Amino acid sequence: MSDTIRKVCVIGAGTMGAGIAAQVANAGVPVLLLDIVPKDAGNRNAIAEGAVAKMLKTEPAPFMSKSAAKLVETGNIEDHLEKIAECDWVIEAVIERLDIKQGLYARIEAVKRDGTAVSSNTSTIPLAQLVEGRSAAFQRDFLITHFFNPPRYMRLLEIVTGPATDTAIAAKVERFSDAALGKTVVRANDTPGFIANRIGTYWIQLGLNAAFDMGLTVELADAIAGKPMGVPKTGIFGLVDLVGIDLMPHLQASLTSTLPKDDPYHAIARTMPLIEKMIGEGYTGRKGKGGFYRLNKEMGRRKETIDLASGEYRETIRAFGPSGAAGKGDLRALVETKGKIGDYAWAVLGGTLAYAAALVPSAAGDVVAIDDAMKLGYNWKAGPFEMIDKLGAAWLAQRLESEGKPVPEILKIAGDRTFYRVEDGKRQYLDLDGTYRDIKRPEGVLKLSDIKLASKPLLRNGSAALWDVGDGVVALEFTGKMNALDGDVMKLIVEAIPLVKAKYKALVVYNDADSFSAGANLGLALFAVNIAAWGEIEKLIAGGQMAYKGLKYAPFPVVGAPAGLAVGGGCEILLHCDAVQAHAELYMGLVECGVGLIPGWGGNGEMLDRWQKNKGMPKGPMPAVAKVFETVSTASVSRSAAQAKELLFLRADDGVTMNRDRLLYDAKQKALSLVEGYAAPEAPTFRLPGESGRTALGMAAEGFHKQGKATDYDMVVSAALAGVLSGGEADLVDTVSEAELLKLERETFMRLVREPRSIVRVEHMLETGKPLRN
Repeated sequence: MSDTIRKVCVIGAGTMGAGIAAQVANAGVPVLLLDIVPKDAGNRNAIAEGAVAKMLKTEPAPFMSKSAAKLVETGNIEDHLEKIAECDWVIEAVIERLDIKQGLYARIEAVKRDGTAVSSNTSTIPLAQLVEGRSAAFQRDFLITHFFNPPRYMRLLEIVTGPATDTAIAAKVERFSDAALGKTVVRANDTPGFIANRIGTYWIQLGLNAAFDMGLTVELADAIAGKPMGVPKTGIFGLVDLVGIDLMPHLQASLTSTLPKDDPYHAIARTMPLIEKMIGEGYTGRKGKGGFYRLNKEMGRRKETIDLASGEYRETIRAFGPSGAAGKGDLRALVETKGKIGDYAWAVLGGTLAYAAALVPSAAGDVVAIDDAMKLGYNWKAGPFEMIDKLGAAWLAQRLESEGKPVPEILKIAGDRTFYRVEDGKRQYLDLDGTYRDIKRPEGVLKLSDIKLASKPLLRNGSAALWDVGDGVVALEFTGKMNALDGDVMKLIVEAIPLVKAKYKALVVYNDADSFSAGANLGLALFAVNIAAWGEIEKLIAGGQMAYKGLKYAPFPVVGAPAGLAVGGGCEILLHCDAVQAHAELYMGLVECGVGLIPGWGGNGEMLDRWQKNKGMPKGPMPAVAKVFETVSTASVSRSAAQAKELLFLRADDGVTMNRDRLLYDAKQKALSLVEGYAAPEAPTFRLPGESGRTALGMAAEGFHKQGKATDYDMVVSAALAGVLSGGEADLVDTVSEAELLKLERETFMRLVREPRSIVRVEHMLETGKPLRN
């Protein structure tokens, strides 16, 4: 049996199966996607081929780049099932019918190699039933791998094994799913609904029931059971609209038919006439004509909400949910609020936490698995046991007991203790035997949050910090809101360079947060503009240029490690790094033109240098200048690390990490690999086209203007950008030094920042989070 997975087969080209195949392809691994032969049989591979074609047009995109789609081989189970023999893992993702799955397994067993993993993506059928009647050899190779939709973006993968499953097979699938597919693997027991969907369905049902029973509006219910609880702001009704109202009866039927008769879910499962009516009329949520919320096109796309009592739509109203501490994450204050707000919060939260607590150890072996499943599968900020710690385990147990409700055994074990604690710089969890155990990270996982528990920063100010991450490597962390960049960040970079030079080997620029950096702190910049502090703004631009070039020419390697959003100044710092180790989900770009400005911290020169050195670029100064102008003037942002490479925001040899939890470790290893024999890069010179180039760029922009793709003020901003990229005012420019280009960039930025229409764009971005097209 091979210890590596070199090719995967996915059977079932529906939304989930196709999405899983796309993620395998995103990992750079060939994948065979099979489905049935359609009835008309004009094209026997039509279903699988159609799925790939659809995914290439879908938003959010299942593929990280169009080139990934080339790794998907399509076929059908009548003509191509024998190709399973080429695969190391077969994933079944067909309809949730036991007879169909079992029939398919018999056919798979006839053609697969011994030791090839076979898994089902089921979320409802127990493993024991799936393998009933199959050979011992097949049962050794079989497990459940429950992906969450959409497979590219949802990090949770629940793995379920049976008593006969070969531990080596399961370990191989887990390693591949972790490192190659980017999943956080949670081991679940073979119980109905596993972990996340079992708790999630119970939570949703409680929320629906309580809103109907208490006479709440949909808006108020979602205002309570949304952000104040640390769950997605959609709330419960909004979430049901998102996943599909028609899914709810299927989940309910599955759980009621498979859960033990004494499970609390049976007591809350209901048939709701309004929901049945909505489904019958096509109001199935966002994928249908609308759901609990809808846009009324006949009323000018007016936002409307259904009235739970009458079943009629009305204009959406603003709900005034919990305020004060109760609205800011204080769960005890929330459930103790007088009136409907507190009553509803307790009905949903109290019931859900009690249910989750009762599922250890039947559904999962420990509290960490439960919490990880809900955070990753349902995007909760805190897992059930982390929420219980906020309420107090003893308080929760006492309230449940006072209401005559059963108290889960694990709450009795905890007593007045917490489920999580920090001891000797390590995070620990409370186990079922009443002792605390260290939370162990898989090999190759390094978290800055763990390092912070056991150490103090080497340097720190209000916007950044420097941490020793071991083996002579330090990490530069941004700490402001959205990791925005300001003068304090630049100051700390300048202070860090001599410290690293004297005592360490390399530096990594990294944040634990979901987004690397949203760029410069626009709020501070706008404040400076409003008081006409032009000198302070120019000082910030010059300081940023100096700090970033300081990193670029430092006598040690600097590696950027971005994930999520890395735009504006956040993109520019990465352009100055010796190398980048990026998370696969990287949304990177120079977006300053969208707020009426241009990149001011050296990004223009770094992009020019990359495109001028690009092997595929035609000779002469103009092709590279035109390419950078196109990318920057349109505020292009990559939709993945793969696309960032296509745009040259990343170099071809920059690394990509699929699993977010492995990013810091991988970046540290990359930094260490550059230490021996390291020499700082030489400053580039730029061949620029001067007046003729500026004119050509202006003509290109004018074409977009005539097509309505560029506004009047876009033309002003793009002309300023063209002036920088072409080398300034000279009639003919041959070579420009890096210092000269930085000066030109700085002067042009300062000219634009004084423009009233740029100021209006900045204000609009701060107020709405969206660019203004003026």
